[in-house]
Amino acid sequence: MKVFRSTLVWPLVALVVLLVFNAVASPGFFHVEWKDGRLFGTVVDIFNQGARVPMLLALGMTLVIATGGVDLSVGSIMAVSGAVAAMQVNAGAPMVQAVGAGLGLATLLGLVNGVLIARVGLQPIIATLVMMVAGRGLAMLLTGSQMVPFANRSLTWLANGSVGGLPVPVVLVLGLAVVTGWVLRRTAAGLFIEATGDNEKASRLAGIQTGGVRLAVYGFSGFCAGLSGVLEAANISAADPARIGDTRELDAIFAVVAGGTALTGGRFSLAGSVVGALLLQTLTLTLYNQNVAPAVAPVPKAVVILAVCLLHSPRLRARFGKRTQPVAA
Repeated sequence: MKVFRSTLVWPLVALVVLLVFNAVASPGFFHVEWKDGRLFGTVVDIFNQGARVPMLLALGMTLVIATGGVDLSVGSIMAVSGAVAAMQVNAGAPMVQAVGAGLGLATLLGLVNGVLIARVGLQPIIATLVMMVAGRGLAMLLTGSQMVPFANRSLTWLANGSVGGLPVPVVLVLGLAVVTGWVLRRTAAGLFIEATGDNEKASRLAGIQTGGVRLAVYGFSGFCAGLSGVLEAANISAADPARIGDTRELDAIFAVVAGGTALTGGRFSLAGSVVGALLLQTLTLTLYNQNVAPAVAPVPKAVVILAVCLLHSPRLRARFGKRTQPVAA
């Protein structure tokens, strides 16, 4: 059946299995209530927590990986953006200015990654590894290696407020995903990204500015990481340069790969990455609810992600297709 060849089917199957397991293990898992003008419930928490980090990072990482690259610096850029926003509001700046400063610097750092890769010629893993170390150091330098608490209702509303009953992070991420998907489908941007990842040399000979494509996707990845960092800082009302974004680049890569985008570049799926991020967040919550020790939790998480990735194997999908074909009489 062709359905088994879809990159979206396996992460969806894994997500449904996890949801069913949680519903059986915790009868109130799907209970949602309306209170104080917003929705509350475990499922709402999954979307809210997933939107703040893995979904946002996955949106940017999807386009980076589609070009055949990778961005290991998103966690550090999160820390920098959160630190800048916190310091701005503590200095008396309005929320819009604080968020704008954090997002602006994050986007700039992403563009630096793009310059190192597209203009200087560094390998993506090397360039972003350098930025990962430098970015974390910059966050430490800005904050004096200390947490920077703040009390700003407008900023904390971004992480803990609601719009139409839905958490603000969910609304922001859904809006960004829709706009990004629209741009990629309605313009040649999506085609240019896929072409760059499939064959950069041929794309360049065809007239595609592959360097500009890489600059754009790394800048967008930096923007997404910056927004995630601001939301994480807003959630705890403090910028923590050591912990915000720590190892989050791995979660982003896992979400993208689980969603069906190959690390070799080319075809990609934003919807698949969003589902992959939800799968990762649901799995994390499931392990927490089952009292799995934090030190052990990465093991079952890795097993599930590996299983989903194996099901994305072209050979395995082809076998499913052959087995479901009718035998000629």
